[in-house]
Amino acid sequence: MNNKTMRSIDAYAANADAIQMNPIGFVSNEIIEPAYIEWKKTTSQIVLHDRYVDSLDSLVDYSHVMIVFWMHQVCITKERHVPQGKYDVVPEVGMFACRCPHRPNPIACTTVPLLGIDGNVLTVKGLDAVDATPVIDIKPYTPQYDFICDTNDDVKKLICNNVRLPEWIFRLTY
Repeated sequence: MNNKTMRSIDAYAANADAIQMNPIGFVSNEIIEPAYIEWKKTTSQIVLHDRYVDSLDSLVDYSHVMIVFWMHQVCITKERHVPQGKYDVVPEVGMFACRCPHRPNPIACTTVPLLGIDGNVLTVKGLDAVDATPVIDIKPYTPQYDFICDTNDDVKKLICNNVRLPEWIFRLTY
Protein backbone atom coordinates (compact mmCIF):
# COMPACT_ATOMS: atom_id res chain seq x y z
CA MET A 1 0.00 0.00 0.00
CA ASN A 2 1.46 3.36 -0.93
CA ASN A 3 1.73 6.39 1.37
CA LYS A 4 -1.12 8.21 -0.37
CA THR A 5 -3.48 5.28 0.34
CA MET A 6 -2.29 5.10 3.96
CA ARG A 7 -2.93 8.83 4.45
CA SER A 8 -6.43 8.54 3.01
CA ILE A 9 -7.23 5.58 5.30
CA ASP A 10 -5.97 7.52 8.33
CA ALA A 11 -7.99 10.59 7.31
CA TYR A 12 -11.10 8.49 6.80
CA ALA A 13 -10.69 6.75 10.17
CA ALA A 14 -10.19 10.07 11.96
CA ASN A 15 -13.44 11.43 10.54
CA ALA A 16 -15.57 8.29 10.42
CA ASP A 17 -18.76 8.13 12.40
CA ALA A 18 -19.24 5.37 14.93
CA ILE A 19 -20.83 2.23 13.56
CA GLN A 20 -24.13 1.41 15.20
CA MET A 21 -25.36 -2.17 15.46
CA ASN A 22 -28.40 -3.59 17.15
CA PRO A 23 -28.58 -7.20 18.32
CA ILE A 24 -30.96 -9.50 16.49
CA GLY A 25 -31.15 -11.71 19.58
CA PHE A 26 -29.26 -13.12 22.53
CA VAL A 27 -27.49 -16.34 23.54
CA SER A 28 -29.05 -18.48 26.26
CA ASN A 29 -26.94 -21.15 27.97
CA GLU A 30 -25.54 -22.17 31.37
CA ILE A 31 -22.16 -20.42 30.96
CA ILE A 32 -22.12 -17.17 32.95
CA GLU A 33 -18.41 -16.24 32.94
CA PRO A 34 -16.00 -16.42 29.98
CA ALA A 35 -13.58 -19.33 30.37
CA TYR A 36 -11.28 -21.56 28.36
CA ILE A 37 -13.49 -24.64 28.37
CA GLU A 38 -14.36 -27.27 25.80
CA TRP A 39 -17.01 -25.16 24.12
CA LYS A 40 -17.75 -27.91 21.58
CA LYS A 41 -19.75 -29.68 24.33
CA THR A 42 -21.90 -26.63 25.15
CA THR A 43 -25.46 -26.44 23.82
CA SER A 44 -26.91 -22.95 23.43
CA GLN A 45 -30.13 -21.40 22.29
CA ILE A 46 -30.15 -18.23 20.25
CA VAL A 47 -33.34 -16.37 21.02
CA LEU A 48 -34.10 -13.93 18.21
CA HIS A 49 -36.36 -10.93 18.40
CA ASP A 50 -39.76 -11.94 17.00
CA ARG A 51 -39.43 -9.59 14.04
CA TYR A 52 -36.65 -11.81 12.61
CA VAL A 53 -38.61 -15.09 12.54
CA ASP A 54 -39.27 -14.81 8.78
CA SER A 55 -35.53 -14.37 8.23
CA LEU A 56 -35.06 -17.96 9.45
CA ASP A 57 -36.97 -19.38 6.48
CA SER A 58 -34.96 -22.24 4.88
CA LEU A 59 -32.06 -21.94 7.37
CA VAL A 60 -33.03 -25.40 8.67
CA ASP A 61 -31.77 -26.79 5.32
CA TYR A 62 -28.19 -26.12 6.49
CA SER A 63 -26.24 -28.35 8.87
CA HIS A 64 -24.08 -25.52 10.26
CA VAL A 65 -24.45 -21.80 10.82
CA MET A 66 -22.04 -18.98 11.54
CA ILE A 67 -23.00 -16.93 14.58
CA VAL A 68 -21.65 -13.38 14.70
CA PHE A 69 -21.78 -11.95 18.21
CA TRP A 70 -20.58 -9.09 20.40
CA MET A 71 -18.38 -10.20 23.32
CA HIS A 72 -20.15 -7.85 25.73
CA GLN A 73 -18.08 -8.76 28.80
CA VAL A 74 -14.78 -7.68 27.25
CA CYS A 75 -13.67 -4.44 28.90
CA ILE A 76 -10.03 -4.12 27.84
CA THR A 77 -8.21 -4.28 24.53
CA LYS A 78 -4.73 -5.60 23.93
CA GLU A 79 -2.38 -5.53 20.98
CA ARG A 80 -0.67 -8.82 21.91
CA HIS A 81 -1.86 -11.94 23.71
CA VAL A 82 -0.94 -15.52 24.58
CA PRO A 83 -3.88 -17.57 23.25
CA GLN A 84 -5.87 -19.26 26.01
CA GLY A 85 -3.22 -18.16 28.51
CA LYS A 86 -1.08 -21.18 27.55
CA TYR A 87 2.23 -19.42 28.22
CA ASP A 88 4.37 -22.58 28.13
CA VAL A 89 2.63 -24.03 25.08
CA VAL A 90 2.01 -21.26 22.53
CA PRO A 91 3.75 -17.98 21.69
CA GLU A 92 2.55 -14.47 22.35
CA VAL A 93 1.04 -13.13 19.12
CA GLY A 94 -0.62 -10.00 17.82
CA MET A 95 -4.34 -9.77 18.55
CA PHE A 96 -5.26 -10.19 14.88
CA ALA A 97 -3.29 -13.49 14.79
CA CYS A 98 -5.57 -15.17 17.33
CA ARG A 99 -9.25 -15.47 18.20
CA CYS A 100 -8.82 -13.95 21.66
CA PRO A 101 -11.56 -11.64 22.98
CA HIS A 102 -9.59 -8.47 23.85
CA ARG A 103 -9.93 -6.91 20.41
CA PRO A 104 -10.44 -3.28 19.35
CA ASN A 105 -14.01 -4.30 18.47
CA PRO A 106 -14.98 -7.43 20.42
CA ILE A 107 -16.79 -9.10 17.54
CA ALA A 108 -16.65 -12.89 17.27
CA CYS A 109 -17.80 -15.35 14.64
CA THR A 110 -18.11 -19.07 15.29
CA THR A 111 -19.32 -21.82 12.97
CA VAL A 112 -21.48 -24.34 14.82
CA PRO A 113 -23.82 -27.26 14.09
CA LEU A 114 -27.46 -26.20 13.85
CA LEU A 115 -29.43 -28.68 15.97
CA GLY A 116 -32.86 -27.20 15.33
CA ILE A 117 -35.14 -24.21 14.98
CA ASP A 118 -38.34 -23.71 16.96
CA GLY A 119 -40.08 -20.42 16.21
CA ASN A 120 -37.59 -17.68 17.07
CA VAL A 121 -35.14 -20.02 18.86
CA LEU A 122 -32.15 -21.72 17.22
CA THR A 123 -30.40 -24.51 19.10
CA VAL A 124 -26.69 -24.89 18.35
CA LYS A 125 -23.74 -26.78 19.81
CA GLY A 126 -20.23 -25.47 20.38
CA LEU A 127 -20.91 -21.72 20.47
CA ASP A 128 -18.18 -20.04 22.53
CA ALA A 129 -20.43 -17.30 23.92
CA VAL A 130 -21.69 -16.80 27.46
CA ASP A 131 -25.32 -16.41 28.52
CA ALA A 132 -26.94 -13.12 27.41
CA THR A 133 -24.34 -12.45 24.69
CA PRO A 134 -25.81 -10.17 21.99
CA VAL A 135 -26.05 -11.85 18.58
CA ILE A 136 -25.35 -9.52 15.66
CA ASP A 137 -25.95 -11.83 12.69
CA ILE A 138 -26.46 -15.42 11.56
CA LYS A 139 -25.09 -16.76 8.29
CA PRO A 140 -25.42 -20.24 6.78
CA TYR A 141 -22.27 -22.34 6.60
CA THR A 142 -21.51 -22.65 2.89
CA PRO A 143 -18.65 -25.00 1.91
CA GLN A 144 -17.81 -22.90 -1.12
CA TYR A 145 -16.74 -20.14 1.28
CA ASP A 146 -16.08 -21.93 4.57
CA PHE A 147 -14.45 -25.11 5.85
CA ILE A 148 -15.35 -27.40 8.80
CA CYS A 149 -13.37 -30.10 10.64
CA ASP A 150 -14.04 -31.92 13.90
CA THR A 151 -10.48 -32.37 15.17
CA ASN A 152 -7.01 -30.92 14.74
CA ASP A 153 -6.02 -34.19 13.01
CA ASP A 154 -8.81 -33.65 10.48
CA VAL A 155 -7.58 -30.12 9.87
CA LYS A 156 -4.01 -31.32 9.33
CA LYS A 157 -5.19 -34.01 6.89
CA LEU A 158 -7.58 -31.82 4.91
CA ILE A 159 -5.93 -28.43 4.59
CA CYS A 160 -4.67 -27.79 1.10
CA ASN A 161 -1.15 -26.85 0.21
CA ASN A 162 -2.03 -23.17 -0.13
CA VAL A 163 -3.35 -22.85 3.44
CA ARG A 164 -0.74 -21.78 5.97
CA LEU A 165 -1.20 -22.06 9.75
CA PRO A 166 1.29 -21.70 12.60
CA GLU A 167 2.10 -25.05 14.25
CA TRP A 168 1.10 -23.77 17.72
CA ILE A 169 -2.53 -23.45 16.59
CA PHE A 170 -2.88 -27.23 17.02
CA ARG A 171 -1.99 -26.95 20.72
CA LEU A 172 -5.09 -24.91 21.61
CA THR A 173 -8.34 -26.27 23.01
CA TYR A 174 -11.43 -26.07 20.80
